[in-house]
Amino acid sequence: MAAPGEEEDAMARYRSPLVSRYASAEMAFNFSERKKFGTWRRLWLYLAQAKRKKNKQKVKVLFLLQSLGLPITDEQIREMEANLDNIDFKMAAEEEKKLRHDVMAHVHTFAHCCPKAAAIIHLGATSCYVGDNTDLIVLRDGFNLLLPKVARVISRLADFAEKYADMPALGFTHYQPAQLTTVGKRCCLWIQDLCMDLQNLERARDDLRFRGVKGTTGTQASFLQLFEGDHSKVEELDRLVTAKAGFKRAYMVTGQTYSRKVDIGVLAVLASLGASIHKICTDIRLLANLKEIEEPFEKDQIGSSAMPYKRNPMRSERCCSLARHLMTLVMDPLQTAAVQWFERTLDDSANRRVCLAEAFLTADIILSTLQNISEGLVVYPKVIERRIRQELPFMATENIIMAMVKAGGNRQDCHEKIRVLSQQAAAVVKQEGGDNDFIARVRADPYFSPIHKQLESLLDPSSFTGRAPQQVAKFLKEEVRPVLIPYQSMMGGKIELAL
Repeated sequence: MAAPGEEEDAMARYRSPLVSRYASAEMAFNFSERKKFGTWRRLWLYLAQAKRKKNKQKVKVLFLLQSLGLPITDEQIREMEANLDNIDFKMAAEEEKKLRHDVMAHVHTFAHCCPKAAAIIHLGATSCYVGDNTDLIVLRDGFNLLLPKVARVISRLADFAEKYADMPALGFTHYQPAQLTTVGKRCCLWIQDLCMDLQNLERARDDLRFRGVKGTTGTQASFLQLFEGDHSKVEELDRLVTAKAGFKRAYMVTGQTYSRKVDIGVLAVLASLGASIHKICTDIRLLANLKEIEEPFEKDQIGSSAMPYKRNPMRSERCCSLARHLMTLVMDPLQTAAVQWFERTLDDSANRRVCLAEAFLTADIILSTLQNISEGLVVYPKVIERRIRQELPFMATENIIMAMVKAGGNRQDCHEKIRVLSQQAAAVVKQEGGDNDFIARVRADPYFSPIHKQLESLLDPSSFTGRAPQQVAKFLKEEVRPVLIPYQSMMGGKIELAL
């Protein structure tokens, strides 16, 4: 096959499906080259710029390095401000090819469009000043994109749980029939995990600090020299640049980089979110097989190229597939943090370019997909009722025994009668493929005549769900709705999936 020409067809190059098929435009931009290098330029500007109130008048832009004793002019600052997003990516690529250093390539590219400011760009800084600080900004912004999506999924599922709080459904332990629950109560188990994830993501975002202005090995030696040994000016520079970037705190000590354990914490909470979504979507897939609940299915959607009748749970399957990828990504920062030597080694860089972006992109995709699923879940009450009818007679045996004893019967005699009849009914189900006829056998046996009129009430499914409806109401009111309050303005409308 011939190599692509200079005017290369985009389809002749591999493109990550995370971006080309699934991710939102907002999250894709957050990890884009334009966001990255535009942030680099802003960080160079922050070294020379700060804001403060003067004489209670409106905020005035001052020049931090200038105010701390360095000769930086207003004209240089204005030139930098005017070119923050005027990035010549072709020139930057050529510079990087020549210099083999991405930061210096962009220093030269920025200087090219800011000739008056060229002398002060990157003054006293190290590559990690722009690299690591940009990563922290991008991670923070990534969390801010994910959190409303988690809240929206919780909100949709909460509405679903409330609607079906009272609907009995067969419970499963070991994927074998167990006591009854309700459709809404089962959904609350999903919601509880997502509420934990919401809190974990909020905590991880709020725990992020800025690397700040620390120099080549974290000692701030270059800035101490710039300010002629004035430690207070170095500390003030670090504080003001940190505030300018929107952070409340900076890490007090760093090597050349911020500790790579920070990345472990970030990806760990995303991996935990992936586990929650995998569990939810696995449950939905199993329920779809039972024909009790299905994810939305579009009018023209095709389930199988060979079997036109199929309605495959492809959205849930996509979530499970990508969630597995998300859960494995936390291994990358674990190994990276373990092998960082002393103040820093560069074997972290290429790995972090991949795993950090992919973790947030993947989390973004599965949250959007789960929101779409939760907005269109289809419940089949008749199927659920039929399955309950198949299993409930066996579950009602203890109630029948108690009723017989109250009517004057002997507990041991009744137990033996029930044992024989239930095994006969089980044989009909398992060996003959018939319906559970246990109750019919009880009705036909004169021994149980004292309670024949009570059988209907003894078999009411709602009497087997315990406090499930009340648990749903209390959980939604006291735990779920309150955590959604900060996100009320971001709940948005329904989400449509392109694929």
